[in-house]
Amino acid sequence: MSYLAGATQIAGVAFGAPLVIGLMRQVRARSEGRSGAGILQPWRDLRKQLRKQQITPDGTTVVFTAAPVIVAGTTLLIAAVVPIVATGSPLESVADLFAVVGLLFLGTVALTLAGIDTGTSFGGMGASREITIAALVEPTILLAVFALSLPAGSANLGAIVAHTLADPGRAVSLTGALAFVALVVVIIAETGRLPVDNPATHLELTMVHEAMVLEYAGPRLAVVEWASAMRLTVLLALLANLFLPWGIAGAHPSLVDVVVATAAIAVKVVALAGVLACAEVFIAKLRLFRLPELLAGSFLLALLAVVSANFFTG
Repeated sequence: MSYLAGATQIAGVAFGAPLVIGLMRQVRARSEGRSGAGILQPWRDLRKQLRKQQITPDGTTVVFTAAPVIVAGTTLLIAAVVPIVATGSPLESVADLFAVVGLLFLGTVALTLAGIDTGTSFGGMGASREITIAALVEPTILLAVFALSLPAGSANLGAIVAHTLADPGRAVSLTGALAFVALVVVIIAETGRLPVDNPATHLELTMVHEAMVLEYAGPRLAVVEWASAMRLTVLLALLANLFLPWGIAGAHPSLVDVVVATAAIAVKVVALAGVLACAEVFIAKLRLFRLPELLAGSFLLALLAVVSANFFTG
């Protein structure tokens, strides 16, 4: 049944990610007094983009063509290895903290190089901003999850979740609180949400992610947007299971365990997405030069989490 759990994770992320984005947009619309386009609107947008003509800007290379596939492929691979439905999967042996962060960074670098490959001023500007943010985000993710791995004695994400299940007090400890806040900040930055970036705007002076994908259109744009939605869904699911793993199936789940775990993670991701969407209504985008202060603060919290974990573990 571990193969069933792995397939469920991949399918759930692939088909549920646009619904998560639709839910967040709908929550924001309702909070702002608008009716909204509905939760299914992102799927309608993807279908529309897939039907459009493929356009490749003059002068671009294979980097521009391959970037959407790389981003989507690395995200699906992360969805296959991290503990979303079950702590054990066919790829559990590679569900290492450093491997997952490396896959995240690989997708970021691919999209950054694609932005540079277009040769436009906006693409280069967005790529520069994205790498600046990534330089602070990736080490913070490593430190925050590493703090959680110290009590478990393993950097394997499944082992960390299993240890939290066995010792629930770790989730509400000082180490857990510091790591949780740090991870929330870096997930917002990694996925381009407010106050780091505003996915709903195309203002040249403020956009980061959108500046890198301005030259994409048609099916390639659909893949990029789909991959971005999957990345947000995977990170929210991982955040939920690292700190609230109850409901997740074990290493050798039954069919009932997989069904219950799927329902549990769906509820947790929907709750986190709804809270994030509600918070975005009351948050303004930070100036670009203030972002390093925010991300450096999250890095400091992650570092304090490691110190705390060493102190209490020792």
